[in-house]
Amino acid sequence: MMIDTFSLQGKSGIVTGGGTGLGKGMATAVVRAGAEVLIVGRRRGVLEKTADELKKYGGSVVPFPADLSKMENIPGVVEKAIKDFGKIDFLINNAAITRRAPCEEYSEADWDIVMQTNLKSPFFLAQAVAKTMIAAKRPGAIVNIASIVSFVGGTNVPSYAASKGGINQVTKSLANGWARYGIRVNAIGPGWFNTDLTEAIQQDRERYKDITQRIPLGRWGNPEELGGVAVFLASDASSYITGQTIVVDGGWLSN
Repeated sequence: MMIDTFSLQGKSGIVTGGGTGLGKGMATAVVRAGAEVLIVGRRRGVLEKTADELKKYGGSVVPFPADLSKMENIPGVVEKAIKDFGKIDFLINNAAITRRAPCEEYSEADWDIVMQTNLKSPFFLAQAVAKTMIAAKRPGAIVNIASIVSFVGGTNVPSYAASKGGINQVTKSLANGWARYGIRVNAIGPGWFNTDLTEAIQQDRERYKDITQRIPLGRWGNPEELGGVAVFLASDASSYITGQTIVVDGGWLSN
């Protein structure tokens, strides 16, 4: 049956930033689709709580605390997944941060940490995961998390915009480089979602209202609404799709 191609039964993967927000929403979806998952984030307690919640769906969910802004932590993430699952079939590269300030006041420190976390780390984690797939001669899927700010400049988030624009281009480059190994690389571009990352904007009621009025569906997204596209891109249902960014924004970019 066609629906079977969406199953992740027997597959295992990694979801970074998997303890809260969009990462938790996508981790929930892939676990419900049958996958074993390593969820990675900075806060052990948050990860353990999420892992306990997700275990009710029957799959193995392993919490693994790691600060992915530090390059030396990347090998340990991959080694843990291989140790626990024996293989990595997919990676959802979701961990990200932002720093807000007017462009004329934006600091070098804020620029560097955002670029390190949002662009450099996802590239090298994808590289480390892809090496295991290539060595094992196994196809796989890498899903990077871009943003609608990959396509527009945003306001007071120059490094975030640069990092997410970079994710779009890195996705295409990796897709070209690894297609011959059967590794598909795609991205998801979320719009305005109710998460910790957007909390400051949600509290600015005037701006929140202005943004909501521009969204054709008339509301912000909820993290679980990224689940379907995450499962699609991680599964065999998207076996002929690579190098693409699928925008999930309630129509915001079209308006």
